[in-house]
Amino acid sequence: MNAFCASLLSSRGGYGLTVLRVVVGLTFMAHGSQKLFGWFGGYGLAGVGQWMESIGLSPGYLMALLAGSGEFFGGLALVIGLLVRPAAVVLAVVSLVAMFSVHWVNGFFITNNGYEYALALLTANVALLIDGAGKLSLDGLLCADRSARSGLTAVSRHP
Repeated sequence: MNAFCASLLSSRGGYGLTVLRVVVGLTFMAHGSQKLFGWFGGYGLAGVGQWMESIGLSPGYLMALLAGSGEFFGGLALVIGLLVRPAAVVLAVVSLVAMFSVHWVNGFFITNNGYEYALALLTANVALLIDGAGKLSLDGLLCADRSARSGLTAVSRHP
C-alpha cells in the first residue's frame, strides 16, 4: 500500500462509521442544497448571501457559495465514501464557522439557536477524519485495488 492510500484512503473503522458517514453526509447535502438551490425551504445563494453579509461574512454571495458547496459536495463525498478525510476537514471548518459566527452567542442548546447541533456535526467529522470512511466506501475500494495491483506486481517480479 503506497503512502497516499495509507494516509488518505485507508480506514480502521467498521460498519458503524459507514452509517455515521452516510447520515452526516445526507444532512450536510440537505443544508448545502438549501444554500445553493433554495431546496427544502432554503433561500438560495442570493438570500443566504444577503444574510451572511448581514452577520459580517463578506462578500456574502461568495461566502454562501463556499459554504453551500462545501456542505453539498462534502456531504456527497461522505455519502459515497470518496476522499472522506478531505471532505471531513472541509465540513469541520464549515461547522466551526457556523458555531462561532452564528451560534456561540446563543449558548449551548439548540432550542435557543445554540451551538449544540454544529458541535455534534463537527465531532462526527473529526471522527471520520481520524478513522476514515469505514468498511463500505469508495476509499476502501480504491485502497484495496491499489493494494491488489501492487501485490500482483510484487509477485510477478519474484520467481
